[in-house]
Amino acid sequence: MKRNLTDGNVFKNVILFSLPYLLSYFLQTLYGMADLFIIGQFEGVASTTAVSIGSQVMHMLTVMIVGLAMGSTVSIGRAVGARDDRRAGADIGNTVTLFMSLSLVLTAILLVLINPIVSVMSTPTEAVSGTVAYLTVCFIGIPFITAYNIISSIFRGMGDSKSPMYFIAVACVVNIGLDYLFMGALRMGAVGAALGTTLSQGVSVAVSLAVILKRRGIKLQKSDFKPRREVMGQMLKIGVPISLQDGFIQISFIIITVIANRRGLTDAAAVGIVEKIMSFLFLIPSSMLSTVSAIGAQNIGAGKPERAVETLRDAAFIATGFGFLTAVFIQFIAEPVVGLFTSDAAVTAAGGQYLRGYIWDSFFGGVQFSFSGYFCARGKSGISFLHNFLSIVLVRVPGAYLASKFYPSTLLPMGLASAAGSLISIIICVVAFCVLRRKDRAELQGESI
Repeated sequence: MKRNLTDGNVFKNVILFSLPYLLSYFLQTLYGMADLFIIGQFEGVASTTAVSIGSQVMHMLTVMIVGLAMGSTVSIGRAVGARDDRRAGADIGNTVTLFMSLSLVLTAILLVLINPIVSVMSTPTEAVSGTVAYLTVCFIGIPFITAYNIISSIFRGMGDSKSPMYFIAVACVVNIGLDYLFMGALRMGAVGAALGTTLSQGVSVAVSLAVILKRRGIKLQKSDFKPRREVMGQMLKIGVPISLQDGFIQISFIIITVIANRRGLTDAAAVGIVEKIMSFLFLIPSSMLSTVSAIGAQNIGAGKPERAVETLRDAAFIATGFGFLTAVFIQFIAEPVVGLFTSDAAVTAAGGQYLRGYIWDSFFGGVQFSFSGYFCARGKSGISFLHNFLSIVLVRVPGAYLASKFYPSTLLPMGLASAAGSLISIIICVVAFCVLRRKDRAELQGESI
C-alpha cells in the first residue's frame, strides 16, 4: 500500500500521482454535476435551483472535511518518508478516531440548523422546500462522506493515489444509476438526488473497507486509536488552516450565490450551474494542491526539501498551462457548455456571461493552489489560509457585490471579480515563498559555520 515518492524523476512522480488524484476529483465532482444534469431533464427551474443551492452547501462541507484531512495526509506522508511505521500507525489510528467523532457531532448540529441555513442562502421561495428536503438527506449521510475522505487521505499519505480513484469510480456509477431511478422513474425530485448521492457514498465506504481488510500495509495496534494530544495536535495544526481556507472560499461562493439569488430565479440558476462547471474545471489546480502536499511531505520527511520545491514548480507549470488553454477555449463555447445543464434560454445566456469572466480564475488559481500545497507540506498551512482570506475580503466578495450593483444586466463582471481575487493570492504566495527560501538559506549557512 505504501509508495516511496522521495526518489526518481520529480515531474514523473507528479504526473503519476496526480492523474489518479485528478480522476478521483473528477468522479467526486461528477456526483453533483450528475444530480444537476439529471434533475434538469425531469424537473423545472425550481427543482434545479434547489439541487444547485443544496449541493453548494454540501460541497462546502465536503471540501472543509477534505481540507482538515490534509493534516492527516501530510503527517502520514512525513512518517512514511522518514520510514517510521510506528508513527504512521499512530497517525492513521488517531485520524479515524478524530474524524468519526467529528462526523457524528457535525451531523447532529447541521440537522438542527437546516432551516436557518436555507434562509441564510436567500433561497428563492419556489425552491425552499426542495432545498430543505435535499439537505436533510445529505446531512444524514455526512458520516459516509467523512469516512470516504479520511480513508482516501490515509491512502494518499502513504503514496497511494490509485485506490481512492477506484473506490469513487464504483460509487459514481452507482450514483448515476440511482439518480435515474429516483428522479427519472420514481419522480422523487430533489430528495431523489440527495438519496442517490448518499447511498452511493455508502457504497464507496464499503468498497474501501473491503480493500483495506485484504491488504497488508502498516500494522495497526489497538493503542493507535487512542487519542494522543501530540498526534492530533500536529494534524489539526496543518488541517485546520486548510479547512478554514477552503471554508472561506466556499463561503465566498455562497455569498456570491446569495447576491445572484437576489437578482431573481434566472441569475440564481445560472450562477449555480456555472459554480458546478467551475468545480469541474478546478480539478487540475485542486489535484496539484493535493499532489504537492503529499509528495512534498514525504520528501521533507526524508530530508529532501529541494525536491519539494521542484514538485511545486512542476505542478504550477501543469496547472497554469491547463488553466490558460481552458480560459481561451471557453470564450467561444460558454453558452453551449451552460446549455448542457438547462433548456432555459435565459439561464443559458446569463450563465454564459458569468462563465466567460469566472473562467480566468482557473488560470490564476493554478498558481496559488500549487503554492498552498507546498505551504501545507512544510507545515505552514497558515499562509494558505492568510492569502485566501485576504483575497476574499479585499477583492472577491466586495468585487462581486459592486459588479452586481453597477452591472445589473450582465453577470460577466461578477465572474471577473473571482479571478481578480486570485491575483491577490498569487502576490502574497510569491512573497511568502521568497521569505521562507531566504530563511532556509540562512539556516543552512548557519549550520555550515
